[in-house]
Amino acid sequence: MYAELSPRAADIVTLARSFIEAGGYNSFSYADISARVQISKASIHYHFPTKADLVREVVARYRAEARDGLAMLERQLADPVAQLNAYAGYWTECIEKGTSSFCICAMLAAELPAIPANVAVEVQGHFEELTAWLASTLERGAANKQFRLHSSPLIEAKVFMASVHGAMLAARGFGDPHTFESLVRVSIQRLTEGA
Repeated sequence: MYAELSPRAADIVTLARSFIEAGGYNSFSYADISARVQISKASIHYHFPTKADLVREVVARYRAEARDGLAMLERQLADPVAQLNAYAGYWTECIEKGTSSFCICAMLAAELPAIPANVAVEVQGHFEELTAWLASTLERGAANKQFRLHSSPLIEAKVFMASVHGAMLAARGFGDPHTFESLVRVSIQRLTEGA
C-alpha cells in the first residue's frame, strides 16, 4: 500500500495522471499544474521536489490500483475466460465513458528511452505484473481447455497485452471509442476458438 497524501498533493497527482494519460511524460510542466490547481510551482515542489518524483508517485499509485483490481477479479470470478473478459470490459467501459482513455504505463512506455530511470522502473514493473497475471490466467484457462494457446502462456500474455494497448491507440487514432471493444473481442476470440 502507499502513503496517504494531503488533499493538495492528491489533487496534484490526479491532475498529473490526466496529463500523462492525454500525452505522456512531456505533455505537461509544473506551470500547467500550477495554473489548474491554483497553487504556486514552489508549493508543487514542496510535495514533489521533481517532476520525476511526481510521475513516479502517479505510476506507483496506478500500479497499486491495477494490482487491487486484478486481485478483485481473482476473488470475484473463478473462470479464466470471465476474468479476461472482465479485464477487457473494464477498459471498454473506461474508454467509452471517457473516464480513462489510455493506460498511463502504455503511454509512458513509448517514452521509456527519454524518461527518468525511477519512472521507467515503475512502468516496467507494471508491464511485468500485468504480464504475470495474464499468463497465469491464460495458463489456467488452457489447462481447463478454455483457451487454445499458440505459444507459451508468457508469450500469449504479451501478445494479448499488446493487442489491448494497440486497441487503445486505434480507438484514439480513429476517434471512435467503440473501436477498442471490437478489436479486443477479436483477441479474446482468437484465444478461445478451437479450445
